[in-house]
Amino acid sequence: MTTRARTWLAAGLTMALAGCSILSDKPKSTSTIYAPDPRVQAEPGWPKVDWQLALSSPSASRLIDSLRIAVRPTPGELQVYRGAQWARPPSDMLQDTVLRTLEDSGRIAAVARQGAGISADYRLLLDIRRFESDYVQGSPAATIEVSAKLLHVADQKVAASKVFLQAQPATSTAVADVAQAFEQSLAGIGRDIAGWTLASGQTYQQSRPAGARD
Repeated sequence: MTTRARTWLAAGLTMALAGCSILSDKPKSTSTIYAPDPRVQAEPGWPKVDWQLALSSPSASRLIDSLRIAVRPTPGELQVYRGAQWARPPSDMLQDTVLRTLEDSGRIAAVARQGAGISADYRLLLDIRRFESDYVQGSPAATIEVSAKLLHVADQKVAASKVFLQAQPATSTAVADVAQAFEQSLAGIGRDIAGWTLASGQTYQQSRPAGARD
């Protein structure tokens, strides 16, 4: 076979393979995207404070802070729901929930994300330990566990720390109902963290020497 013939044969095989590839392509599977939008009302007992707060971006493992919706059908086994995903990663959803809750409460002088330019008196550090659908006796519950630390910036001391847990049962095993349960869990944990932050920061503020409070 001549060199020219080999060249034409190779070109023909390349085109044939390309044609087969195009013809054999299957439609891409689509995912349903869920975007929880919790709205939280301030509790009457929350104190009104005159200090400012910066929220650091919550930390989480890559497995937890994913667009895939995690489900734990049995202890020690972690899977994801097929054909479903979050619109935003859990760290963004948690930070937005806490930030909006504090902003809408009207109980704090100023609150913003870390690096937004405010002169913060405190920093809120959040670590997401769990953000998953846990099955208990055959029924899923939207489970969120967060470790929180409130850091006083000037003193460089942890003013308070606490672990928060919300586990909201879903009304069924359907992913849409699980996502709705996550919205309720986010609202609950956002309310708990916001109220605790205001109360703990104010308690620490009042415990400081009078000259150091300015």
